[in-house]
Amino acid sequence: MSKQTFLQGTITLIIAGMITRFLGFINRLVVARLMGEEGVGLYMMALPTLFLVIALTQLGLPVAISKRVAEAEAQNDGAKIKRILVVSLILTGSASVFFTIGMILVSPIIANTFLTDSRTVFPLIAISPIVPIIALSSVIKGYFQGKQNMKPQSYAQVIEQVVRITCVALFVKLLLPLGVEYAAAGAMFSVILGEGISLLYMFWHFKRNKPFKIRYRFFSYLKTSKDTMKELFSIALPSTGSRLIGSFSNFLEPIIVAQSLAIAGFSSVLVTKQYGELTGYVMPLLFLPTFITHSLAVALVPNISEADASRNQPLIHYRIHQSIRISFASGAIATVVLTLFAATILTYMYGTGNASYFLVLMAPFYILLYIQSPLQSALQALDLAKPAMWNSLIGSVVKYTVLFLLASNRAIGIYGVAIAMCVGVVLITLLHLFTLRKAIQFYIPFIDICKMILLLVLTWWTGSMLKNIYLKTDPNIFIFVLILLILSIIYIAYLFLLRFISKDELKQIPFINKWL
Repeated sequence: MSKQTFLQGTITLIIAGMITRFLGFINRLVVARLMGEEGVGLYMMALPTLFLVIALTQLGLPVAISKRVAEAEAQNDGAKIKRILVVSLILTGSASVFFTIGMILVSPIIANTFLTDSRTVFPLIAISPIVPIIALSSVIKGYFQGKQNMKPQSYAQVIEQVVRITCVALFVKLLLPLGVEYAAAGAMFSVILGEGISLLYMFWHFKRNKPFKIRYRFFSYLKTSKDTMKELFSIALPSTGSRLIGSFSNFLEPIIVAQSLAIAGFSSVLVTKQYGELTGYVMPLLFLPTFITHSLAVALVPNISEADASRNQPLIHYRIHQSIRISFASGAIATVVLTLFAATILTYMYGTGNASYFLVLMAPFYILLYIQSPLQSALQALDLAKPAMWNSLIGSVVKYTVLFLLASNRAIGIYGVAIAMCVGVVLITLLHLFTLRKAIQFYIPFIDICKMILLLVLTWWTGSMLKNIYLKTDPNIFIFVLILLILSIIYIAYLFLLRFISKDELKQIPFINKWL
């Protein structure tokens, strides 16, 4: 099995993430145009419950598997790698069966009592079979990540999206005549099919490349895996805490939003529509650059784990600094574009620019989200998952306190939800930076902060001029795409001018190295 360098693994994941995000946006466009704001609202209100159940099922093991497999691989300990897989499969397999049944049983209670819309019971029940599929996939992904081979999961991501987008229009159109709630359930079922095919591909790749047989002496390995279990849980439990806080936070979000806006006097239909605009139209755009930051975060764990095991402090600092630099570079252009062209983008994508005020408000703050994921991965790789968990908890508590106080005020309403989301993102990112500063004396150099600000200023200035040119012409989607392309080319020039990307880093990319 081929091992990749940090940047090679990251680029593999970024390319796959770029393709899946593009396909994912097509999927969202199809869903949004077929089901409308109300259908998207039902779809999005059901998803946080699923994410919470998945977090409970995985028990934080994917990160732990990646770290421990990387350490065992460095020691050439194949028996330990097998023990890691045996323990992980038993734990996630058992938990997934339990939580799938539990999700089906409590779905009516969640829909009627917490989400205040009985129609959400259909997408909740429809999506429940995906839990064991994702649980098993996460174990295999953790194994490949620990081996620092990012290709299998990258290909699997693309396969999943292709299957999903192929099926979603069929199921939504088939079930829409029965009601928007059935259409939302059909959209959920297409997700299950995509994940299932993706799992089959990764399982095939795993069987083809593994150096040992999992079933051979399975239970004897399980009996001797007590120490391995402790090693996994030393990372998994705090990581689970962080994941659970995030997932439980997402689970609570539509509930608190619905209850707060109800107190303010808004009807449940209006709440569902406004929440659908915010989470179905705006949030996907704000999260667009995270496929890059997520790729960095995934590749960062085994790399920093190896550096930490060899006590290579300079390399640890370099990798964290490198991930922040690349993450910010990926997010700055998105922040400027989404702020300047909010209404235009939403209109071309969804046929309505109603949610543009959310985008203009939130985009400047969400630039900190793009460096949050690599920071959290660095903390987990350094066995600082517990402080990361507390950071997430503090951020979530503050976020929902602000949300309830603002959203329950009729004069503020749904704007309070958007403001609270921004507060949570900023606070958690700053707490992660403070934790790294305290633990390993890591900090972002002042010169780099100045370069970040200058990059934003230059990009905003360029974007504003291009926007004026666009508005003076006969606006259409082709001219708009051309304007974005010109801005992107100029932005790349700014990145090289300010040295956000170095020549040494480019040399690590095989197809670019040939030209240097």
